[in-house]
Amino acid sequence: MSDNKIHLSSSPHFTEGLSTQKIMFAVIFSMIPECIAGIYFFGIPALIRILAAVASCVAFEAMFQVITKDKIRISNLSAVVSGILLALVIPSTTPLWMVILGSLIAMVVAKGLFGGIGSNVFNPALTGRAFMFISFPAAMGACWFNPQTDAISGATILSQLKNGTVDASPDLYMQYFLGNRAGCIGETSILLILISFAFLALTRIIDWRAPLAMVATAAFMTFITGGDVLLALLTGGLLFGATFMVTDYATTPVTGWGRVVFGFGCGLITFLIRKIGGYPEGVMFSILIMNCVTPFLNNITRRMYGYGKKGSRRPKSPNRIQEFDISTAKEHKEETK
Repeated sequence: MSDNKIHLSSSPHFTEGLSTQKIMFAVIFSMIPECIAGIYFFGIPALIRILAAVASCVAFEAMFQVITKDKIRISNLSAVVSGILLALVIPSTTPLWMVILGSLIAMVVAKGLFGGIGSNVFNPALTGRAFMFISFPAAMGACWFNPQTDAISGATILSQLKNGTVDASPDLYMQYFLGNRAGCIGETSILLILISFAFLALTRIIDWRAPLAMVATAAFMTFITGGDVLLALLTGGLLFGATFMVTDYATTPVTGWGRVVFGFGCGLITFLIRKIGGYPEGVMFSILIMNCVTPFLNNITRRMYGYGKKGSRRPKSPNRIQEFDISTAKEHKEETK
């Protein structure tokens, strides 16, 4: 019949009907509470930085695609996600020109030069933040709650936690849980981050393995070394990074066990940097380091299509085997558990 169409494409051929745009929209929706909380706690400066980061990320991606004569893909909303993420992991006092420069690094250097969405090795938002953090440490370390108060910076509280000089109390725990404290724009309210994680996990936009492995590893290492586990989870960007960064589709492993190992590595490196490293926080560096390991984890934890479950005998000739990305195959998801 003339109405019938045959669509030809490369593997994998299984799909859940979710486009990149729909996935990115769900992620944007999940970050709305953090954006609102950031504006509530930090005021108009937070709103300005969110808008500036989003606008500059979209603009730089479009400009790069025009220069390289590539198809304009800003409608997939991935640049918007990167812009929001970048804004949420910086202080509300960051100069606007730094925000724009960080967006340039994120969208052109970390994403565009590697081939665009799906081809980047490093998380774009974290790469932009890392550049800003290393280049402008004074500005990036000034995570103030409110310029009108005497609140200490987020870096200071993490340093106190490392030295064991924090005077913990139920009120302090509750204050950090709700978000009424010093920190970056979107990292302060643990309550809202947990709500976002529940939404993304229940809708299966993200996989729970890497976040759980990261948080559990950091908590366990803190416990066995005599640290304050609860405060270690509530401070810094551990839970924010576990929810929004280690679940990035392009820069994290596609296999179930690969994600577990990825999360474990992120949690371990985060703990080591916090405990004995030169920086008070280690979430950003841990994720970027593990991004380098992602291709290796994909290789050692890959599954072979057409030869049964793990443990079954595989043929000696690997050239006869067709590999496929199991993260997009709905009927194979149960096999990765």
